[in-house]
Amino acid sequence: MYLRQVSIHSEKFPVFNFYPFNLKIFQNTDKIEFNNAITFFIGENGAGKSTLLKAMAIRCGIHIWQPEFNLRCELNPYEEDLYKTIFVQWENSPVPGSFFGSQIFSHFAKTLEEWAVNDAEMLNYFGGKSLVTQSHGQSLMSYFKSRYNIKGLYFLDEPETALSPSSLIDLLNLLIKISRQGHAQFLIATHSPFLLACPDCEILSFDKKKIEPIKYEATDYYKLYKNFMNNPEKFIKTPV
Repeated sequence: MYLRQVSIHSEKFPVFNFYPFNLKIFQNTDKIEFNNAITFFIGENGAGKSTLLKAMAIRCGIHIWQPEFNLRCELNPYEEDLYKTIFVQWENSPVPGSFFGSQIFSHFAKTLEEWAVNDAEMLNYFGGKSLVTQSHGQSLMSYFKSRYNIKGLYFLDEPETALSPSSLIDLLNLLIKISRQGHAQFLIATHSPFLLACPDCEILSFDKKKIEPIKYEATDYYKLYKNFMNNPEKFIKTPV
């Protein structure tokens, strides 16, 4: 274990009427302790799980690749400021790591390709093949298998994007294998019931009044997928 705890200091919030500071879970949660090599953040879109994940990565000194810039008609001046109000506690000393997001990864893969034009050996750190010439799912798995063999703290924001069910199971088994080797700690925001089935993990729900642990079988993801598979007709609306 590298990261032991993150504390949220609501008294330092600059406002309470702008995201993410308007979320009750951040106002009501003082701290989160990490006791497992793999911790999952779950919750509906907009619940704050990815926002906290990114804020923690920044606080841990981990560089976050920026996706290609897109113009927006409305800007929230506080959207990226949660990291200013949280503090992290290490078990011993800080360790390096990385932050993964699907949009960020696409930009990273293109940048790596440009570097490899001048130094082809750069690709050896990521499976030995160009990431942009593989399918999106294949390039993700090549990245995961190579990057996570290195000691570190790893943040993953919805890694299930663009992965097939079989690839998700491959990723699940990879996470289990690497976490048991003892050199890596993972903090993962996800909607995937495949990944949440990971043994010896902790699942933290962002759908309550405060961030709190939840059992796999009690998650909406598990119950919804199970009910759908058992009776899909129940969920399919027919035209009137």
